[in-house]
Amino acid sequence: MPKKQFSEEEKQRLQLAIANAENNTSGEIRVHIDAYCLFNPMRKAIRVFKRLNMHETEERNAVLIYVAMKNHKLAIVGDKGINARVPYGFWDDEKNLMISHFKKGEYANGLEEGIRIVGEQLKTFFPYQEGDTNELSDEISFGR
Repeated sequence: MPKKQFSEEEKQRLQLAIANAENNTSGEIRVHIDAYCLFNPMRKAIRVFKRLNMHETEERNAVLIYVAMKNHKLAIVGDKGINARVPYGFWDDEKNLMISHFKKGEYANGLEEGIRIVGEQLKTFFPYQEGDTNELSDEISFGR
């Protein structure tokens, strides 16, 4: 189970990182952890994105960080609103940053750093507006 890969303290730290990243933006961030991804991780991430109803945010500005732990796969999926605004290659740079932590076994640190940077980009393009609500859960979701 991928849930066992993270301590309770790490899960809480990541959830807090998501909440903090979302404090200054109307954007939404989710993290999903699987044990394995048997096919293209981007295709799997898109399926998870839809299953978590991330495409239903008002401004279409949700971002999913998807990790398959056992076979070392990573994908970042942004909805239409954010993808139209981030610079070319942004998601690749983000993945490389997280991978540099993952290679050292620092999964929680890598995810925390990735969440922080996604939050900064969301803040740039989708700043917090009075009355913004948290449209998606900040909890980490886990697959099989």
